[in-house]
Amino acid sequence: MTNRAKLQYACNECGAIASKWSGQCSDCGAWNTIQETATAPGTVSNVRRFAGYAGQATRDMVQKLSDIKPENIQRHSLATDELDRVLGGGLVEGSVVLIGGDPGIGKSTLLLQCLALICRQLDALYVTGEESLQQVSLRAQRLGIGNTNMRILSETSVEHILDMAVQERPRVLVIDSVQTIYVADLPSAPGSVAQVRESAAQLTRFAKQTGCALFLVGHVTKEGTLAGPRVLEHMVDTVLYFEGDPGGRYRIIRAVKNRFGPVNELGIFAMLEDGLKPVNNPSAIFLSRHEQEMAGSVIMASREGSRTLLLEVQALVTENHGNSPRRVVVGQDANRVIMLLGVLQRHGGLALYDQDVFINIVGGMRVLEPASDLPIIMAMVSSFRGRALPSDMVVFGEVGLAGEIRPVPNGEGRVQEATKHGFQQVLLPRANMPRKSVTQDIDVTPVATLSEVLEYG
Repeated sequence: MTNRAKLQYACNECGAIASKWSGQCSDCGAWNTIQETATAPGTVSNVRRFAGYAGQATRDMVQKLSDIKPENIQRHSLATDELDRVLGGGLVEGSVVLIGGDPGIGKSTLLLQCLALICRQLDALYVTGEESLQQVSLRAQRLGIGNTNMRILSETSVEHILDMAVQERPRVLVIDSVQTIYVADLPSAPGSVAQVRESAAQLTRFAKQTGCALFLVGHVTKEGTLAGPRVLEHMVDTVLYFEGDPGGRYRIIRAVKNRFGPVNELGIFAMLEDGLKPVNNPSAIFLSRHEQEMAGSVIMASREGSRTLLLEVQALVTENHGNSPRRVVVGQDANRVIMLLGVLQRHGGLALYDQDVFINIVGGMRVLEPASDLPIIMAMVSSFRGRALPSDMVVFGEVGLAGEIRPVPNGEGRVQEATKHGFQQVLLPRANMPRKSVTQDIDVTPVATLSEVLEYG
């Protein structure tokens, strides 16, 4: 008697399992996301497949938490400081890292470059399900890494991939991509909810039992989220998003989940002819340094993880000749900008209800922290009044609904970053006033209310 796949229903958004179809998921509340899937029979038998694999940890033994020392965690450098920063200091043995991004953004290029460097110290295996071995070889030649001894496999069957991994015993395994591989016992097509979930589950089990570090490359949807069930993000240890304009020069890796380090860390790379190169001084590339002062342009100090970045905020406020004014925001939450317009009207006496407002964070950066409130307001006021602000000034601070200027974390670090880049003035919340030793080389102006800000600008 042969085993047959059992039918069930799963939600595309959260991965919840249901016994029958319904229009709304009972767990996450999403509509029209329930699809018929099938479970793979006999997958539990894979648990014992990896016995004797080098680096396998003891899992059938109860231990005291006090006996487990954090320093026993082994980290390996990926020979790229920016990627090591995002991962929290290096690659952890047995960790599962999911990298998502738009097509052509550079995910395969970055991983190929990293594997070419670390394969000198660690055995690595690159599994491609989207390209042929010849295509990967052509990319490697273009990147100048064609002479490395990195091992490559072109395969889409999860069972065959695991068999080859047991045979080759890699310490780092890359799957490019998780939407192209499949489990033979499932009747659904590769990339479906059931295939993505089951394939990732078997590969994750392999990584945890053997100590092999695993990279999964994932596609993103039009909304910018990882394709496939949301449960995939919960199964892995680290989720990285590759951001940036495919036609532009710079790429940004953002950590949105990390069990082995801080989240919201940024890694910044420049896409050159010979591949991705880390950017050591990212603030310099985001600052335009106009020859003359321009209305609507403000430099802000933004905090991303452990890094302070100086970014340019541009605003254009112009008279509206239509029925309703437009609010176009790039790099910031549009709803927050609308809220700031309401605060500006109520507590600043500056009504922009008949004006079109355009906001842009220069360089393709996406800033969501509240410290951008004050720079955005000053940029809008500067553009509306047609008066340029000093080009040697940096601004940061959160604006409350009552018109108060609220403090933000790490104010001293932001002032020090402005000083390092030669700025002479800083406008900041009064509660963020740093020590005198920090302000000896820069003029600091503290503000507490929106009225003080408008008087200054």
